Amino acid sequence: MKQARIWMWAFAALAAMALAGTALATNYSLWVNGRGGGGVAGNYADFTYWGPSSTAAGVNKKAVNWDGYNHISDQNYLVRNALDCYCTGSNWCYIAAHSAGDLMMGYTLAMYGGSSRTITNATPNSSGVCSASGAGTQIGWNIKWVDIAAGAAGGSELADLGDWALSEPLVSDLKTTTARAMYDHSNTRAKWFYMYAGASGTIYSAVLPGQDDEAVAYHSSGGVSGSSGASFCNPSDWFCNDLTLGTAANEGGRAKWGYHSVKFRDDNEAYNHYTNGNWAGVVSLVRSDMVNNAR
Repeated sequence: MKQARIWMWAFAALAAMALAGTALATNYSLWVNGRGGGGVAGNYADFTYWGPSSTAAGVNKKAVNWDGYNHISDQNYLVRNALDCYCTGSNWCYIAAHSAGDLMMGYTLAMYGGSSRTITNATPNSSGVCSASGAGTQIGWNIKWVDIAAGAAGGSELADLGDWALSEPLVSDLKTTTARAMYDHSNTRAKWFYMYAGASGTIYSAVLPGQDDEAVAYHSSGGVSGSSGASFCNPSDWFCNDLTLGTAANEGGRAKWGYHSVKFRDDNEAYNHYTNGNWAGVVSLVRSDMVNNAR
């Protein structure tokens, strides 16, 4: 009888441990800002860049704030801190990024996605750093997929021509040839980048080739490969090659980067680049996808 009780206690203890392990598994939605910043670095509850923090934006949403001003390489530790906090161990992340946040996420995965990461307790301190959980290490991060709104990983001709303040270190990173040579854009560690490309350009964005959202052209927001930008448009336009949906090569033969797929092409030219402090522009489409599918 006594031995039976011991076995029962042991079984109950193991069951409790298993349940505790299951309870600790959590999914998070991480939002990586672009140029201009706005949120406080290390404060994952500060959605100043995007819009009201009360707005739904995916399961357990977190704002991954960096200054949007300095070089990608200098600010990248802030993104790695967030990924270490929320995307290790039994936890998984959905990622959403806007504009230069695309360049930031691509750089992060290509340069550090194969590195050893400490599994943390998902409880950040005031600097946004989480402590080791005691579960050891892992290679890279647990990322389900990456949604990109108005991606600038291919650079922008506005940076090339000085339409943005040249004193900003980030602007030098956003020159088309610089951005495209910064890292291997196809080396996403097999994480899919789903691209949302806007086309509500204006007259002053005429320096951007093909269709654009006022800040980046389709060659960038559509994840088109190559060492420099090129002109890509909607199927209704006669004078440049079409940006194709999905992973297919574009009209004219230019391929997309590996693990990049165009999920939205703005055929009606309705979406611009800017959040307007209210999750607006192309970001509104990504937010909708995060709400419906990041669970």
